[in-house]
Order: sequence, then structure tokens, then C-alpha cells
Amino acid sequence: MAVRAPTGWTFIKIATVLTYVFMFAPVAVVMLLAFNASQFGSFPMTGLSFRWFVELAQNDAIIRAFKTSLLLGALTAVISTTIGVCASLAMVRYDFPGKNLLNTALIAPILVPEVVLAVSLLLFLQFLSMPKNFVLLLLGHVIFTLPFVVLVVQARLVGIRKEYEEAALSLGANPLQTFFQVTLPLLMPAVAAGMLFAFTISFDDITGTLFWKPPGVETVPTQIFAMLRNSISPEINALGTVMILITVALPLTGAGLARWLASRRGG
Repeated sequence: MAVRAPTGWTFIKIATVLTYVFMFAPVAVVMLLAFNASQFGSFPMTGLSFRWFVELAQNDAIIRAFKTSLLLGALTAVISTTIGVCASLAMVRYDFPGKNLLNTALIAPILVPEVVLAVSLLLFLQFLSMPKNFVLLLLGHVIFTLPFVVLVVQARLVGIRKEYEEAALSLGANPLQTFFQVTLPLLMPAVAAGMLFAFTISFDDITGTLFWKPPGVETVPTQIFAMLRNSISPEINALGTVMILITVALPLTGAGLARWLASRRGG
């Protein structure tokens, strides 16, 4: 039997597999070493243990960082989603002077490297003689996550026929009632997905946070960075594992929730 010569698709498949292995092998190693019983992160492992997760839960600095990250992520998600929904309604449903310019300004933070955006905002606020504080940190995260919410909500809103809203208005509902009883339920899959994406991006951000955070305030990513500067502790592997699980689970939850809401609305 003649052996078939490898085709171009074969090399593409091999390159794809190698790329994914190169990307995710370090992540798998970190998660595996988080359960290493030894305090030295090396192979072969001496045994499996939850010791480092227990010590992680007893570390006051890490607990404070988690509380800060959760509060910051929740506030960022709520503010970004609220502004994003209002902006998307304006962009899709209405025509006004400067619409294209405003739409470009809303999406621009995605196009600008985050380090450039972080330095620019920091220099601008220093020009205004404003000290670094939690509000500045929150503002930076909102600016960075808002475009993602706008893109998700706009994509959903374009597919919602305007006739539904016009029918509600013709039946006596005012614009506010129409929004909450007709438009928002139809938008809910995109709103939920956008909110979860905004929370995940905020929770996982380190570049902008390093520039914007006030002294003494640490989020989980900056806490990991600070711990790495001192020494490589097994707690870092445990903390990294928790971060990986959160940042992977939330987008998957958002996608599943969006599908469930869409199927329920469709049914």
C-alpha cells in the first residue's frame, strides 16, 4: 500500500497542536505544582496535598487582595454595563451629529495598547493634580472594559427589530416602560455576557492596575507580582490556579447563561 505524502493541512494541524501545547503547558504545570506536597516546585512531585490552598486561605494579604479584586470587578462590571447599554442604544437606535466619532471613541481603548492607555490616564490626572486613589483605579478599569460591553450589546441590539419597541409605544407604553419591559429582556443575554466579560477582564488586569492603584492597595494579580519579586512560593502556584479557574469559568458561565436566556426568550 502506498504511503500518502503529507499535505499542507497536515502541517497546519501539527503546527496548531504544537502552538496549543506551547501556550497551555506552563498553565498545566502551575496547576499541577499547586498540589505538590513539597515546598520546592520541582519534579518529580513528592505527593499530592491541599496544603498550599489552606495556607493561601489563611494569608491575610491575599484575602485582602481578593476582596479588593472582587469589589473592583463588581463595580467595573456594573458601571461598564450600564454605560455600555445606554451608549449602544444611542448608537443603534438614533442618528445625531458626531455619532461615528463617538462610536469610534467608545471602541478606541481596544485599539490602544493598555500600557499606553495606563500611562496617558496617569499623566493626565497628574496634570490635574489628582492623587492616585481607588476611584482612579475604577475609572481606568471602566475605560478599558467599556468597549467590550459596547461591542457585545451592539451586536445583539442590531438583531432586535425596532418594530417591537414601536408596537409597545403604540399600545400606550412610555419610552421607559418600553425599555424595561421589551428592549432589556431581549438584550439580557448580551447584557449578562458583557457584564461577566467586564468583571473577568477587570479581575485579571495587571498592566493598568500597576499604574493606577494607590499605595497599599493590592489586587490579586498585583499581589502575585509582588510575591514573585520576593521569592517563588508554592502559594503562588495555588493562587495562580484559583485565578485560572475563575478567569476560565466566568466566560464559560457567561456564554452558557447567554445561550440559556436566548433559548428561553426564543421559546
